[in-house]
Amino acid sequence: MLSYNLRLALASYRRNPTLTALVAGAIALGIAVCTITLTLYHGMSNNPIWWKADKLYEVTIDSWDPKRPDDEKHPDRPPPQLTYKDATALLKSDIPKYRVAMFKADRVLDAGLPDVKPKRMRTRVTTGDFFRAFEVPFLYGGAWSSAADQGPEPLVVLSRETNEKIFGSRNSVGRTVRLNDREFRVAGVLDSWEPTPSYYDLNNGSFDKPEDIYIPFLWGERLELPGNGNTNCWKTESLNSYKDFVNSECVWIQFWAEFSSNADRNRFQSWLDGYAKDQKKLGRFARPLNNPLYTVDQWLDYNAVVSKDNRVLVGLAFMFLAVCIINTVGLLLAKFLSGASLSGLRRALGASRRDIFQQHLVEVVVLGLAGGLLGLALSAAGLWGLRLMFASEFDTYDSLAHMDPTMVGAAIALSLIAGMLAGLYPAWRIGRIQPATYLKTQ
Repeated sequence: MLSYNLRLALASYRRNPTLTALVAGAIALGIAVCTITLTLYHGMSNNPIWWKADKLYEVTIDSWDPKRPDDEKHPDRPPPQLTYKDATALLKSDIPKYRVAMFKADRVLDAGLPDVKPKRMRTRVTTGDFFRAFEVPFLYGGAWSSAADQGPEPLVVLSRETNEKIFGSRNSVGRTVRLNDREFRVAGVLDSWEPTPSYYDLNNGSFDKPEDIYIPFLWGERLELPGNGNTNCWKTESLNSYKDFVNSECVWIQFWAEFSSNADRNRFQSWLDGYAKDQKKLGRFARPLNNPLYTVDQWLDYNAVVSKDNRVLVGLAFMFLAVCIINTVGLLLAKFLSGASLSGLRRALGASRRDIFQQHLVEVVVLGLAGGLLGLALSAAGLWGLRLMFASEFDTYDSLAHMDPTMVGAAIALSLIAGMLAGLYPAWRIGRIQPATYLKTQ
């Protein structure tokens, strides 16, 4: 029966190609607008490490000014970063499986090669657990050990792009590079890695590219590296030296922890609250006890990675699709009524109303699928146009304007649903017409 209905559908398309094209085009236009909007929204709201939804947490401590909150709009929230002394204290806890303390800096990298000029590189000063907690892939070598963190040993990890610029496609593990005036040995080279959004550090941009080089966390204090990210201070303090700065109440360190189980997570929360109570006794943390641990999804929401405007745009896109479906209903009614005499003849020969309904519904579903495929092509063209139009911005957000398999599947599903919704009433309406009405005119 399905093959028979498909043959009838093809015959109907040939009888009225103009209306057929208009129906497919209306569906395609609605699908294209929805797919483009959903693709951008999906890229912004995506959790790049979703499989660690209940294991990986951003750690926060409310060490802020007792007279006013860090965020006036959300007075119940602690600052998004930690002081240096709190971060180093948290590194001593053996409860988490992985502990990641980090901040941004800049270093000038000199490979000591005559044909490669020294260049300032974006640097992440972090613990070796950064690569293990965030499952960063390696092309060559690997992350430094916990013992190397304690040294700290003069080790560096290069991004793939940095390694290619300096060493070409060669394995540079074991080679020596100079960062400013100190030599570091290459421990590893990352493979391609660009999580979108950059959930692990959202302070200076939710879609920033990962850093060029990575060095052990304690080199920050050893080399007196200034942070290149957000630094917020609330207390009037004399900061005449780097030692004064790291001992101040300024918040500028990001801290993540991964736990093997919920029990470990709860144990760490109790340990963290106990640490905060001890600091209260020392005259710090004058605000009420408030040290939440945020999952990646909660952290994306905390930092408003997806704004309300983006959600409104998604709603408007679906409203546009609804308008396209309503217009398609009118076009399908006109199309089906133009062939009503053939439906009346089938009814006279014994076809039931259900048979007529199924025939026309199959015709609409095939049209919806065709419209969906055309809509995918229009979506790809639209996203390509966006990348060209905003070339400078999409140098950072490039991965947002690309459809992944999830969005392709969503577009096809939407096209089938749109076709079904648009065709239900016209297919039902044509099945209710009495065959005698048309047979008398033949």
